[in-house]
Amino acid sequence: MQPIVVYDTNILISGMVWGGKPYGCIALAQHGKVKGLTCPEILSEFSEKLTIKFEQSVFQTEKIVSELLSFLESVRITNLLTGATTDADDNKVIECAVVGGATHIISGDRKHLLRLGSYQDILIVTAADFLAQFA
Repeated sequence: MQPIVVYDTNILISGMVWGGKPYGCIALAQHGKVKGLTCPEILSEFSEKLTIKFEQSVFQTEKIVSELLSFLESVRITNLLTGATTDADDNKVIECAVVGGATHIISGDRKHLLRLGSYQDILIVTAADFLAQFA
């Protein structure tokens, strides 16, 4: 069975700005080896951080988002999931995974998401752990 993956915002930023293992995980979706999922809420946070924190131009940010949407499936979430983690911003990542039928969430968030380990049988793993299993 092909893994179905949601990339946390920090993985998208790390992968698309610096490369490395986070990009290796994203590239698996780009090459059709895994099914990648996202949602407008994750992409909005991603865009905001790229333009404000990393000072990317709006044009460059839109170009990157467009590239991601060329191989990631976007799902609609209700934003009704609460209390899944102690960081309310992470609920959208988990809800995206639940709605999309994901098998994995890839995250670098050791304080909140990775600490859970899983949510409703969706494994929450680091980029390195995911690559070790599926690359």
